[in-house]
Order: sequence, then C-alpha cells, then structure tokens
Amino acid sequence: LTVLNAGRRYLKAEDLSGKVFVTSGLGGMSGAQAKAAVIAGCVGIIAEVDEAALLKRHKQGWLMEISNNLDHCIARLREARKKKITLSLGYHGNVVDLWERLVHELDTTGELLVDLGSDQTSCHNPFNGGYYPVQLGFEEGKQLLSSNPGKFRTLVQESLKRHVAAINKLADKGMFFWDYGNAFLLEAQRAGADVTKKGADKTEFRYPSYVQHIMG
Repeated sequence: LTVLNAGRRYLKAEDLSGKVFVTSGLGGMSGAQAKAAVIAGCVGIIAEVDEAALLKRHKQGWLMEISNNLDHCIARLREARKKKITLSLGYHGNVVDLWERLVHELDTTGELLVDLGSDQTSCHNPFNGGYYPVQLGFEEGKQLLSSNPGKFRTLVQESLKRHVAAINKLADKGMFFWDYGNAFLLEAQRAGADVTKKGADKTEFRYPSYVQHIMG
C-alpha cells in the first residue's frame, strides 16, 4: 500500500510497471519490501549488507534475484525498466554504494534511473548494528563495532552524510523519497546531513514521513 500510494501521490500513476523503487533492508520488518515491489508491479532494488538476510528472503520466494555486482544490478534495472518487467532484486552490499552509483549514472548519461526511494535500515539503533557504514564491509563493520564503538559511530555518521547527499542529488532531478518511520532522517540530521526543509525550522525535514504523507 505504501509503494502504490507513493506512486499515486508522487508519480500520478496507478500503474507502476517500468517504475523503479530503490531502498534498503531485508531483515525483520524491512523484509517485505521486495514482495511489496512485486505486488505493486514495479522494479524494486533493495540493498542489504547481511547475506543471511538476503538468502532467507530469496529462499522464501519474497526476493526474485540476488547480486553482489553493481554493474549487473544497473544492467538488470535498465532492462526491467525498459521492458516493464516486474522485478525484485536484492543487492548484497551497502545502499550508499547503490545510491552513489545511481548518481554516477545520472551524471554520466543524464538518465534518472529511479522514480521512488526510501530506507528501512534500523536507524532507530544506528550505532549498535542497525546501520552499517559504507566505508567498511559487513564483517569489518561488526569487528569495529565490537573493538571500537566510538570509531564505528563516527563512520556511521559520515556514511549517513554521503547517503543523504546522493539521495538529494537524485531527488533534485525528480526522484521522490520518503522516510519509512525508521528514524533515518532524524539520525541523518544529527550526523550533519542536509535534510532540513528549506525555509522551515529544524523540526521539519525536506522529505515526508510515510505515515502522514502517504498512508494518511
């Protein structure tokens, strides 16, 4: 319902075939995102750093394909978008790399490859494994979290700033992004990312929450 309503509200579209939804998280509550993309009939690319979560969703049949190669992900995205094929593709990697690759595609080809975007990392608990920084691989991140939580926290905040910077560039070109109620925008703001709504006070974000703006 969230994906369908986002399409209706943002894209003025009842039919989401050929539209691309990019997000992250295939764990507990976030695991349904791949299934939602397929039910909505769009192209869903969902990043997840934990291979076990990816394999679980794939085994369940909630996720159609898995890849750890960004070149392959972009090629599949282009193909599915062009042919209006329904697809849920799990990218085994950090979502920041995926967002930055989409910015690179925009910068080099002029093509905006994503229509809708969100995030379902566990940003209500970002410094204890809920969000893994892009600078490190998953296992490296786990080791650093255990050995030096202060350094891990610093890397998470740097990663959040990069995360938002990429989203902002794509949103400026017409992608529509929303907060999934996971404290992503709040933690990004605390990290110093540019998420405050222009001309508003610091309690207002430039992107809406799905609760009021989409589901409401």
